[in-house]
Amino acid sequence: MSATSSPLPEALARIVERFQRRKDPKQRYQQLLWYAKKLQAMPETDKVPENKVPGCVSQVYITANLDDGKVLYQGDSDAQLVKGLVALLIEGLNGLTPTEIVNLSPDFIQDIGLNASLTPSRANGFYNIFQTMKKKALGYQLGMSSKELN
Repeated sequence: MSATSSPLPEALARIVERFQRRKDPKQRYQQLLWYAKKLQAMPETDKVPENKVPGCVSQVYITANLDDGKVLYQGDSDAQLVKGLVALLIEGLNGLTPTEIVNLSPDFIQDIGLNASLTPSRANGFYNIFQTMKKKALGYQLGMSSKELN
């Protein structure tokens, strides 16, 4: 964990630990593919331009809903490794409050160790997905509705 980052939410901390145990980049890719397989299907009706993550080479879609003060995300990608990145972020951020998500630093991305294994465009995509999720959480923090965000 980087010295400057605040404690990670429990689910995200478990994901970081899981990846840190895998020293080989191939094992990290296999871990990502495992996450991709676990990702719940996203309705095709949600795969619309307003849910598309900007700045990604792959087609990536993210939706967010607020349920009892907690943000719940859904997402998908047409590329398996990127789908794994989406799934990893959804598992790590689902169920947090908008404030917890907005205050989360992207430092954990380095802690996962994927930056050394991902191509620059995939690493950038990971960051863009994370930023899109934060932006949607910020909208809820500011009192916007699901319709305004998605």
